[in-house]
Amino acid sequence: MAKRGKRYRALHKLIGENEQPVDMQRAVELLKQTASAKFDESIDMDIRLGVDPRHADQMVRGTVALPHGTGKDVRVLVLASEGKQQEAKDAGADFVGLEDVAEKIQKQGWTDFDVMIATPDVMAIVGRLGRVLGPRGLMPNPKSGTVTMDIASAVKDVKAGKIDFRVDKAGILHVAIGKASFSAEQIKDNAEAFLKEVLRLRPASAKGVYVRSVTLSTTMGPGISLDRNLVTGALR
Repeated sequence: MAKRGKRYRALHKLIGENEQPVDMQRAVELLKQTASAKFDESIDMDIRLGVDPRHADQMVRGTVALPHGTGKDVRVLVLASEGKQQEAKDAGADFVGLEDVAEKIQKQGWTDFDVMIATPDVMAIVGRLGRVLGPRGLMPNPKSGTVTMDIASAVKDVKAGKIDFRVDKAGILHVAIGKASFSAEQIKDNAEAFLKEVLRLRPASAKGVYVRSVTLSTTMGPGISLDRNLVTGALR
C-alpha cells in the first residue's frame, strides 16, 4: 500500500475521530475542513447500491440537474445537421459540426470534450464512433437527454449542471457534485438532489437493502461515511 503523506494522515485522523457514520450536515462540515489543497478540489459522492448491474432490470442510470451546478466548465460537443448547428452555437456549445468532427474522433481519437449531444437524424454517423466514445462513456443517449431535437435546451441544461450517471460493474455510483469552494449549504443541496434521484430510480427487482453505503470526499482527502439510514430517511 502506498505511503500516505503527512497532510492526508492528519485529515484521516480528523475523520477518524468521528468513527461512526454521520448525517449529511456533519459530513459536509467535515468535508469543508478536509478541503485544504492548493487548488479547488472536486467534491465526490460514492453510493454503493444493492443491485446486480449484470441484469438489465437492475441497471441504475439517469440524469439529475444539480441545484448549484458542478462548478466545472463543461465542454459540450454537438453533432447535428447544418440546420441545427447555429442553434447549438447560440446555446453555448463549445464544439459544433458533423462529418468533419466525426472524422476527427474516428481517425485521431479526439475526445477533448465532456458531453456529446446529437440529433436523432445523425445517429447513424454517431454510431460509427462507438469504439472510441463507448469506453469513455461519451456516447449520447436518449435516456440522458443527449439525443434530442431540442439542442438549445440540452446544451443549456448540461452547462447549468445537469449530470449523467450510471452504476458501474461493482454496483457503485461515483459522481462529482461540486467544488470545495462551494458553501456547505450548496454542497448539501447538491448531494441531497443526487441521492434523492438515486432513491427514485430504485429498480423494482432490487431486493434487500438498496443503498448500502454513502461516502463523500474531496479530491485529495479521505472518505467520510454517511449514516445511510439518516440520509435516506430524511429524503423519503
